[in-house]
Amino acid sequence: MNDFQEAVKLIKNASYGVSFTGAGISVESGIAPFTGAGGLWNQYDPKYIEINFFMANPQKSWCEMKKIFFNDMHDAVPNKAHQVIAALEKQGNFKGVITQNIDGLHQKAGSKNVQEFHGTIYTLSCLKCGKQYKLSNVNLSADPPCCTCGGVLKPNFVFYGEGIPPLAYQNSLELAQNCDVMIIVGTAGQVMPACSMPMVAKEFGAKIIEVNPQPSAFTDRITDYYFPQRATEFFADLEREL
Repeated sequence: MNDFQEAVKLIKNASYGVSFTGAGISVESGIAPFTGAGGLWNQYDPKYIEINFFMANPQKSWCEMKKIFFNDMHDAVPNKAHQVIAALEKQGNFKGVITQNIDGLHQKAGSKNVQEFHGTIYTLSCLKCGKQYKLSNVNLSADPPCCTCGGVLKPNFVFYGEGIPPLAYQNSLELAQNCDVMIIVGTAGQVMPACSMPMVAKEFGAKIIEVNPQPSAFTDRITDYYFPQRATEFFADLEREL
């Protein structure tokens, strides 16, 4: 039995599988990663999503954020990797997804239990009164978009200088502690505290399957089965075995 067949057997026999995803899974849906070749921070200054800069300069931040996030992400569609991860959850032995992504593609693919560790672009909050808005109900042509009360709207993703949403953190920790198999997809494993979740899974006895074109911080430390492939390639192969 080769490594792929062994990984397939683990996935099929998992009683509490969890997927852990980063920017790499969405690259094949046309969304640029933040770092590395073609990364967003090679094109834009990350200061525009620093919370202190945003609070002081909401108009400048919003002008840049619309270019960085709201043009390409909003129109992106799930790829084969998102679709197969959703199918694993639907069949019952995978219990959820912990994602570092804010693009909503797991939900578009049909995943139900998605812990958005870094939040989402699809909802916004008023900084003045706290009212919540769906992105589809917000006029993005305004700079900055505002609430009916006149307060500035902030996207509900985690800005630099902000903490992780407590509920997402707690739910992610619960998934990591309980899983017996974790599939890591498309992350370098360098952003804390998100990258601690696979470490927790390993500590609690999970088998770790990693799908990344390049080795990550996890590969030599906790990974049991490493597949240096594009996400869509691996999950297309996996789909044929399920």
